[in-house]
Amino acid sequence: MPQVLENISLKMLNTFGVEAKARWFVEINSEDDLVELFSDQRWKRTERLIVGGGSNLLFTRDFPGLVIRMNIKGITQVIDGDDIYVTAGGGEVWNDLVNYCVERGFAGMENLSLIPGSVGASPVQNIGAYGVELKDVFFSCKAYMIETGEIVSFTNNDCKFDYRDSIFKRELNGKVLITAVTYKLSFQPALNITYGAIATELQKREIAAPTIKDISKVVSDIRVSKLPDPSTIGNAGSFFKNPVVSKDTFKQIQSVFPDTVHYCLPNHTVKLAAGWLIEQCGWKGKKIGETGTWKNQALVLVNHGNASGVDVYNVSEEIISDVKEKFGVVLEREVNII
Repeated sequence: MPQVLENISLKMLNTFGVEAKARWFVEINSEDDLVELFSDQRWKRTERLIVGGGSNLLFTRDFPGLVIRMNIKGITQVIDGDDIYVTAGGGEVWNDLVNYCVERGFAGMENLSLIPGSVGASPVQNIGAYGVELKDVFFSCKAYMIETGEIVSFTNNDCKFDYRDSIFKRELNGKVLITAVTYKLSFQPALNITYGAIATELQKREIAAPTIKDISKVVSDIRVSKLPDPSTIGNAGSFFKNPVVSKDTFKQIQSVFPDTVHYCLPNHTVKLAAGWLIEQCGWKGKKIGETGTWKNQALVLVNHGNASGVDVYNVSEEIISDVKEKFGVVLEREVNII
C-alpha cells in the first residue's frame, strides 16, 4: 500500500512556489499502487487533486482532500516502418520525453520542446506551442478509472481534444488518473516553422534545411528568452489562453487597433495573442507587491518571492478586467485555480 502522508506542504510541488498544504498526500509509482490505494473506500469518497509537475496550478488555499502525485516512469518504443509509437509513464518529465524523441530522430514533438510539466498532464491540457498541439501526435493513453478500478484505453477521438481542453478536464475531471501515454511519431519530418519567430530565428542562424534538432533548439531558445525559469522565479508559463473570436469581432477590433497580433484559423475564426492584448493594457513587466507579469512576456504571471496564490489570482482578475475594457475580449485562464 502506498504511504498516505498528512498535512504536507505543496510549495515545492507547484512551479508558482506558493505555500499551500495538502490534508493528505500520496505518491503513485505504479498502476498497482492505484489499485491498492483505492481498495480503501475512504479515498473514493474524499476530494482529490491529481498533480504531476505542478506546472499548471495556482493554489489560493490549502487543499482539504487527497493530493495524488503521479510518478509512474518508463519510456518504450515500437517501430512500424516510418512510424514510431512511443509510450511513456505518466510521471515522466515532458521535456525529457521530447529530448528522448528528438535525439533518436522521432519527429513530431520538436515544437513542443521545453514545455513544463509531466507526460500524464499532456493530454489533460492538450498542451501546445508554436503551431503544434498534443492532439497532433497523441495516439492513445491508459487511465485508471477510480470508481470501477479498471484500466481503460482512450484513443485520440475518445479524448475530445479542443484548444487547451479535453475530456479529462471536463466529464472525467477527477475521475481518472492517466498512467501512460502513447504518441505516434515519424521518421519523415513534417516541419512546422510558420508560427512565431521560428522561421526568423532559423534565418538568423543561416539554417536553410533545418532538422528536428534545429527546430527543438530554436524553440527552446525562444522560450528561454521569453519565459522565466520556475527554479529561479515562480511561474506557470502562459497564464491565459489565446482568445478565439469570430471574424466580425476581429474586424471590429482591428478597425480600432490595426496592429492587432492574430492568427487566422480554418473555421472562420481568429486567434488573438493574449500576451499582446495584455501588453497593450500596460501590464508587461508590471509589479504589484510580490507578484505581477514577467518583464519579457506579459502573458506570464510571476511570484517574485513571497506572493500568495490569492495575490497572483487578484492580479489576473485585474488583467482580465483591463483587457475586457480596452478590447471587449474576455481572457480565460489556462492555469487551474485551486
